[in-house]
Amino acid sequence: MLTQTMITESPRRPASKAARGRPPVEAQPLGGSIELMGACLSFARNVEIYGEGETAEYLYKVVSGTVRTSKILADGRRQIGAFYLPGDMFGLEMGEEHTFSAEAIADAKVLVIKRSAVTALAQRDSDVAHELWTLTGRELHRVQEHVLLLIKTAQERVAGFLLEMAQRERESNEVELPMSRQDIADYLGLTIETVSRTLTHLAATAVIEVPSSRRIVLRNRAALARLNG
Repeated sequence: MLTQTMITESPRRPASKAARGRPPVEAQPLGGSIELMGACLSFARNVEIYGEGETAEYLYKVVSGTVRTSKILADGRRQIGAFYLPGDMFGLEMGEEHTFSAEAIADAKVLVIKRSAVTALAQRDSDVAHELWTLTGRELHRVQEHVLLLIKTAQERVAGFLLEMAQRERESNEVELPMSRQDIADYLGLTIETVSRTLTHLAATAVIEVPSSRRIVLRNRAALARLNG
Protein backbone atom coordinates (compact mmCIF):
# COMPACT_ATOMS: atom_id res chain seq x y z
CA MET A 1 0.00 0.00 0.00
CA LEU A 2 1.18 3.53 -0.76
CA THR A 3 2.32 5.72 2.13
CA GLN A 4 -0.53 8.10 2.76
CA THR A 5 -1.76 10.92 4.96
CA MET A 6 -5.46 11.17 5.70
CA ILE A 7 -7.40 13.71 7.69
CA THR A 8 -10.15 12.12 9.74
CA GLU A 9 -13.58 13.75 9.83
CA SER A 10 -14.75 11.45 12.62
CA PRO A 11 -13.32 11.09 16.14
CA ARG A 12 -14.09 7.36 16.02
CA ARG A 13 -11.01 6.66 13.87
CA PRO A 14 -7.74 6.41 15.87
CA ALA A 15 -4.83 8.35 14.34
CA SER A 16 -2.57 5.31 14.65
CA LYS A 17 -4.52 3.60 11.85
CA ALA A 18 -4.67 6.58 9.50
CA ALA A 19 -1.53 5.85 7.49
CA ARG A 20 -2.71 2.33 6.67
CA GLY A 21 -6.05 3.44 5.24
CA ARG A 22 -8.00 0.83 7.20
CA PRO A 23 -10.38 2.81 9.42
CA PRO A 24 -11.41 0.81 12.49
CA VAL A 25 -14.94 2.18 12.54
CA GLU A 26 -18.10 0.26 13.29
CA ALA A 27 -20.79 1.56 10.96
CA GLN A 28 -23.93 2.58 12.79
CA PRO A 29 -27.18 2.51 10.79
CA LEU A 30 -29.09 5.79 10.75
CA GLY A 31 -32.55 5.55 9.25
CA GLY A 32 -31.82 2.05 7.88
CA SER A 33 -29.92 3.34 4.82
CA ILE A 34 -26.53 2.12 3.64
CA GLU A 35 -25.61 5.65 2.59
CA LEU A 36 -26.10 6.92 6.12
CA MET A 37 -23.75 4.45 7.78
CA GLY A 38 -20.11 4.93 8.63
CA ALA A 39 -17.50 7.63 9.08
CA CYS A 40 -16.46 10.44 6.72
CA LEU A 41 -12.73 10.57 5.96
CA SER A 42 -10.63 12.95 3.87
CA PHE A 43 -8.02 11.76 1.36
CA ALA A 44 -5.49 14.04 -0.31
CA ARG A 45 -4.79 13.98 -4.06
CA ASN A 46 -3.32 10.66 -5.26
CA VAL A 47 -3.55 9.08 -1.81
CA GLU A 48 -4.45 5.40 -1.79
CA ILE A 49 -7.73 4.52 -0.11
CA TYR A 50 -7.18 0.78 -0.27
CA GLY A 51 -4.78 -1.49 -2.10
CA GLU A 52 -5.19 -4.40 -4.47
CA GLY A 53 -5.23 -7.68 -2.56
CA GLU A 54 -6.19 -6.09 0.75
CA THR A 55 -9.08 -7.50 2.73
CA ALA A 56 -12.36 -5.93 1.65
CA GLU A 57 -13.53 -4.92 5.11
CA TYR A 58 -15.31 -1.71 4.11
CA LEU A 59 -17.63 -0.20 1.54
CA TYR A 60 -17.10 3.38 0.40
CA LYS A 61 -19.20 6.27 -0.88
CA VAL A 62 -17.77 9.39 -2.53
CA VAL A 63 -19.02 12.51 -0.75
CA SER A 64 -16.87 14.97 -2.73
CA GLY A 65 -14.03 14.72 -5.21
CA THR A 66 -13.37 11.79 -7.55
CA VAL A 67 -11.90 8.33 -6.99
CA ARG A 68 -10.32 5.93 -9.50
CA THR A 69 -9.77 2.20 -9.17
CA SER A 70 -6.77 0.71 -10.94
CA LYS A 71 -4.59 -2.36 -11.38
CA ILE A 72 -0.95 -2.62 -12.49
CA LEU A 73 -0.66 -5.28 -15.19
CA ALA A 74 2.18 -7.79 -15.49
CA ASP A 75 3.95 -5.65 -18.13
CA GLY A 76 3.84 -2.55 -15.93
CA ARG A 77 0.91 -0.85 -17.64
CA ARG A 78 -1.88 0.60 -15.52
CA GLN A 79 -5.50 -0.29 -16.22
CA ILE A 80 -8.11 1.96 -14.64
CA GLY A 81 -11.27 0.06 -13.82
CA ALA A 82 -13.64 2.91 -13.00
CA PHE A 83 -14.10 6.52 -11.98
CA TYR A 84 -16.38 7.25 -9.05
CA LEU A 85 -18.04 10.65 -8.68
CA PRO A 86 -19.90 12.19 -5.70
CA GLY A 87 -22.78 9.92 -4.73
CA ASP A 88 -21.17 6.76 -6.15
CA MET A 89 -20.38 3.78 -3.96
CA PHE A 90 -17.29 1.64 -4.55
CA GLY A 91 -15.32 -1.17 -2.96
CA LEU A 92 -18.07 -3.72 -3.60
CA GLU A 93 -16.41 -7.12 -4.01
CA MET A 94 -17.71 -10.64 -4.59
CA GLY A 95 -14.73 -12.10 -2.73
CA GLU A 96 -12.89 -11.23 0.45
CA GLU A 97 -10.14 -9.15 -1.20
CA HIS A 98 -10.02 -6.04 -3.37
CA THR A 99 -9.24 -6.84 -7.00
CA PHE A 100 -8.22 -3.23 -7.73
CA SER A 101 -6.63 -0.47 -5.68
CA ALA A 102 -8.46 2.84 -5.15
CA GLU A 103 -6.97 6.35 -5.06
CA ALA A 104 -8.33 9.86 -4.76
CA ILE A 105 -7.85 11.72 -8.05
CA ALA A 106 -8.09 15.05 -6.24
CA ASP A 107 -8.78 15.91 -2.60
CA ALA A 108 -11.80 13.80 -1.71
CA LYS A 109 -14.14 13.04 1.15
CA VAL A 110 -15.27 9.44 1.39
CA LEU A 111 -17.83 7.77 3.61
CA VAL A 112 -16.35 4.53 4.97
CA ILE A 113 -18.82 1.83 5.94
CA LYS A 114 -18.10 -1.42 7.77
CA ARG A 115 -18.96 -4.25 5.37
CA SER A 116 -19.91 -6.69 8.13
CA ALA A 117 -22.33 -4.13 9.62
CA VAL A 118 -24.07 -3.71 6.25
CA THR A 119 -24.31 -7.48 5.80
CA ALA A 120 -25.73 -7.95 9.29
CA LEU A 121 -28.27 -5.20 8.77
CA ALA A 122 -29.30 -6.64 5.39
CA GLN A 123 -30.09 -9.96 7.07
CA ARG A 124 -32.76 -8.34 9.19
CA ASP A 125 -33.89 -5.45 6.98
CA SER A 126 -35.30 -6.34 3.55
CA ASP A 127 -35.02 -2.73 2.33
CA VAL A 128 -31.29 -2.67 3.04
CA ALA A 129 -30.90 -6.12 1.43
CA HIS A 130 -32.62 -4.82 -1.70
CA GLU A 131 -30.48 -1.70 -1.66
CA LEU A 132 -27.30 -3.79 -1.40
CA TRP A 133 -28.50 -6.05 -4.23
CA THR A 134 -29.20 -3.00 -6.40
CA LEU A 135 -25.74 -1.56 -5.74
CA THR A 136 -24.12 -4.88 -6.62
CA GLY A 137 -26.14 -5.17 -9.83
CA ARG A 138 -25.23 -1.62 -10.81
CA GLU A 139 -21.54 -2.35 -10.32
CA LEU A 140 -21.78 -5.53 -12.39
CA HIS A 141 -23.49 -3.59 -15.18
CA ARG A 142 -20.72 -0.98 -15.08
CA VAL A 143 -18.05 -3.68 -15.42
CA GLN A 144 -19.89 -5.24 -18.37
CA GLU A 145 -20.19 -1.87 -20.12
CA HIS A 146 -16.48 -1.21 -19.62
CA VAL A 147 -15.56 -4.60 -21.11
CA LEU A 148 -17.67 -3.83 -24.18
CA LEU A 149 -16.06 -0.41 -24.48
CA LEU A 150 -12.56 -1.89 -24.59
CA ILE A 151 -13.26 -3.91 -27.75
CA LYS A 152 -14.30 -0.84 -29.77
CA THR A 153 -12.16 1.39 -31.99
CA ALA A 154 -10.27 4.31 -30.43
CA GLN A 155 -12.82 6.83 -31.74
CA GLU A 156 -15.73 4.75 -30.43
CA ARG A 157 -14.06 4.45 -27.03
CA VAL A 158 -13.49 8.19 -26.68
CA ALA A 159 -17.00 8.99 -27.91
CA GLY A 160 -18.49 6.46 -25.50
CA PHE A 161 -16.47 7.85 -22.61
CA LEU A 162 -17.65 11.42 -23.27
CA LEU A 163 -21.27 10.29 -23.47
CA GLU A 164 -20.87 8.31 -20.24
CA MET A 165 -19.45 11.32 -18.39
CA ALA A 166 -22.15 13.61 -19.78
CA GLN A 167 -24.83 11.18 -18.64
CA ARG A 168 -23.33 11.01 -15.16
CA GLU A 169 -23.36 14.80 -14.99
CA ARG A 170 -27.16 14.76 -15.37
CA GLU A 171 -27.20 14.80 -19.15
CA SER A 172 -25.32 18.09 -19.38
CA ASN A 173 -23.64 18.96 -22.69
CA GLU A 174 -20.76 20.52 -20.77
CA VAL A 175 -18.51 17.93 -19.18
CA GLU A 176 -15.99 18.85 -16.49
CA LEU A 177 -13.39 16.11 -16.40
CA PRO A 178 -11.75 15.70 -12.98
CA MET A 179 -9.29 13.14 -14.35
CA SER A 180 -6.18 13.69 -16.47
CA ARG A 181 -5.68 12.67 -20.09
CA GLN A 182 -3.44 9.85 -18.83
CA ASP A 183 -6.24 8.63 -16.57
CA ILE A 184 -8.63 8.62 -19.53
CA ALA A 185 -6.12 6.74 -21.68
CA ASP A 186 -5.59 4.10 -18.98
CA TYR A 187 -9.36 3.71 -18.58
CA LEU A 188 -9.90 3.28 -22.32
CA GLY A 189 -6.87 1.07 -22.92
CA LEU A 190 -5.32 3.65 -25.28
CA THR A 191 -2.19 5.77 -25.34
CA ILE A 192 -2.41 9.38 -24.21
CA GLU A 193 -1.39 10.44 -27.75
CA THR A 194 -4.34 8.53 -29.23
CA VAL A 195 -6.78 10.13 -26.79
CA SER A 196 -5.46 13.63 -27.54
CA ARG A 197 -5.47 13.00 -31.30
CA THR A 198 -9.04 11.68 -31.20
CA LEU A 199 -10.29 14.66 -29.18
CA THR A 200 -8.58 17.01 -31.64
CA HIS A 201 -10.29 15.24 -34.55
CA LEU A 202 -13.71 15.40 -32.86
CA ALA A 203 -13.19 19.12 -32.23
CA ALA A 204 -12.10 19.73 -35.84
CA THR A 205 -15.29 18.08 -37.12
CA ALA A 206 -17.43 20.22 -34.77
CA VAL A 207 -18.66 17.23 -32.77
CA ILE A 208 -17.17 18.64 -29.56
CA GLU A 209 -15.47 21.78 -28.35
CA VAL A 210 -12.47 21.71 -26.03
CA PRO A 211 -12.26 25.05 -24.17
CA SER A 212 -9.67 23.60 -21.76
CA SER A 213 -7.98 20.29 -21.02
CA ARG A 214 -10.59 19.46 -18.36
CA ARG A 215 -13.70 20.93 -20.02
CA ILE A 216 -15.48 19.36 -23.00
CA VAL A 217 -18.61 20.74 -24.69
CA LEU A 218 -20.72 18.28 -26.68
CA ARG A 219 -21.76 20.32 -29.72
CA ASN A 220 -23.34 17.46 -31.67
CA ARG A 221 -24.53 14.77 -29.29
CA ALA A 222 -26.31 12.80 -32.00
CA ALA A 223 -23.12 12.56 -34.05
CA LEU A 224 -21.21 11.50 -30.96
CA ALA A 225 -23.78 8.77 -30.31
CA ARG A 226 -23.37 7.50 -33.89
CA LEU A 227 -19.60 7.40 -33.44
CA ASN A 228 -20.10 5.38 -30.27
CA GLY A 229 -21.30 2.48 -32.43
